[in-house]
Amino acid sequence: MLNLVKGIVYIEFDDIKGTTPLIWFPNDLEEQLRILSGIKAISLLTGEENYIPQYLTTIPFPSRSLTGMIKFFKWRDPERRGGIGQSAFVLLFDNKHDAIFYKAREYLEKIFNQMEKKITELERRKADKSELKELIFKNHEQIKKILEELKQEELAETQEEFPSFQEEDSEESDFKLKTIICGDPRVGKTSLILRFTDSAFTRRYIPTLGVNISKKTVEIKGKFADLLLWDIAGQQKYKNTRIHFYKGSDVVFLVFDLTNEKTFKNIDKWYKDIKKSTKKQQINGFLVGNKSDLKKKRKISKNDALNLAEELGLEYLETSALTGKNIQKLFKSAAMRAISSSL
Repeated sequence: MLNLVKGIVYIEFDDIKGTTPLIWFPNDLEEQLRILSGIKAISLLTGEENYIPQYLTTIPFPSRSLTGMIKFFKWRDPERRGGIGQSAFVLLFDNKHDAIFYKAREYLEKIFNQMEKKITELERRKADKSELKELIFKNHEQIKKILEELKQEELAETQEEFPSFQEEDSEESDFKLKTIICGDPRVGKTSLILRFTDSAFTRRYIPTLGVNISKKTVEIKGKFADLLLWDIAGQQKYKNTRIHFYKGSDVVFLVFDLTNEKTFKNIDKWYKDIKKSTKKQQINGFLVGNKSDLKKKRKISKNDALNLAEELGLEYLETSALTGKNIQKLFKSAAMRAISSSL
């Protein structure tokens, strides 16, 4: 199977010993990465004033092109300051596999919740390190099994082998529409695509160039359209390569995070970058305000977003990759627009 899990680290927080990576897999996992995992975990706790998140927390490791899913644990320990013991389990994976872990999140939550009860019990009775190690190894194996099962289910549905980058033509489709999805990092581009395609394992990925390519066929008024979805990496280091991916696009999505003003302000830069690269007078596409479910954290008003969309000649839609709101509408509207403009 794919080597999806790059490593796991179990960390204990102690008033005297400090942040200590106690258990890790594989056994030769780089020491600096183990230490970095501890620093990331304790920094997150400190920043949140020692609030323990109830759910899995995702945190980037940009210097290693990794992402970590972190589960925090706490238990009563009269021998420690405040009478509380704390630890964390960090699951590390490549950034390029983020959609796979996004899709598996619900299953992983169940594994970690079961692990929490057993780990806190072992910690309370100060069990030998070997017992903790055996438990963590079993959960590591269970995680790998879940990922393998998800992969097999998805491949069975698509009835194809793990795909290469080359896209095969679909004889049944009437249109092929190249759709590029752009925006700053972490605005939810990949999550939007995953919500629409429900496909994590069959994406095409070119890591050196920073692009994910997915495909889904939709039916519009009796016509079938293959939407070729190009998820363009938002990091600055890909600036010189991504301009080549804009060419030949039929539809463009410019995505920003409704809770992050900077991502909204940067939309103009993305628009100009695409327009300059494609040499089009007018871009056919949508301005997309994502994370509409986070109403209390919202920073961008609908009026401001509508004004910008009008200024750029784009349609505006607000979406939530978490709840699925307007996801189907967004992609099908894009297909309809592209088909109409080609007739």
